[in-house]
Amino acid sequence: MSIEVKICGICDAEGLDSAARSGAHLVGFVFYPPSPRAVVPEQAARLAQRLSPGITPVGLFVDATDEAIQEVLEEVPLRLLQLHGQESPERCAEIRARFGLPVMKALGIATEADLARLDAYAPAVDRFLLDAKPPPGASLPGGNATSFDWTLLAGRSIPRPWMLAGGLTPVNVAGALRASGARAVDVSSGVERMRGVKDPVLIRAFVSAAHSAG
Repeated sequence: MSIEVKICGICDAEGLDSAARSGAHLVGFVFYPPSPRAVVPEQAARLAQRLSPGITPVGLFVDATDEAIQEVLEEVPLRLLQLHGQESPERCAEIRARFGLPVMKALGIATEADLARLDAYAPAVDRFLLDAKPPPGASLPGGNATSFDWTLLAGRSIPRPWMLAGGLTPVNVAGALRASGARAVDVSSGVERMRGVKDPVLIRAFVSAAHSAG
């Protein structure tokens, strides 16, 4: 079974086309205005039109209202909703039921104790994104280009399919896969030539390294 790869924070056609040509399985669009990778629905809709049916468009939302999610879905044919804020299990279940789309909940991991939350969320979501906890004082959710101890996940039974995220790059992704046992990975800043701008060379190298490790 090959490693599944998601390239997140796609903002332009160059990044999207590079992800598709390189063999990525999912691409992520960020609908969170404070992010340097944020896109508006019209922009994401134009990009999504370029995707082949075999690539899954994912929408990243942070504590979004139903109205905000609906506004995006009216224009963008998302097939997976990634919830990257403080959404409770109940809120995740509400979103999944209201919009009829699978939900992937991002959870920040720093210590083994953080994994205890998985069981509470499992009935409400379809997938997990296990990311590094934001550093103290961080203004954005997510790993912020930092990683966590991947061996915390080794041999552990995770109650839903999951992706590994946080500080991944073309250089370390193979080691991260071996250390964690992950079969799916998500990358954003690790394939950028400058903040918010994807680098086709790095995308190609990342996807190649991940697939080779599988």
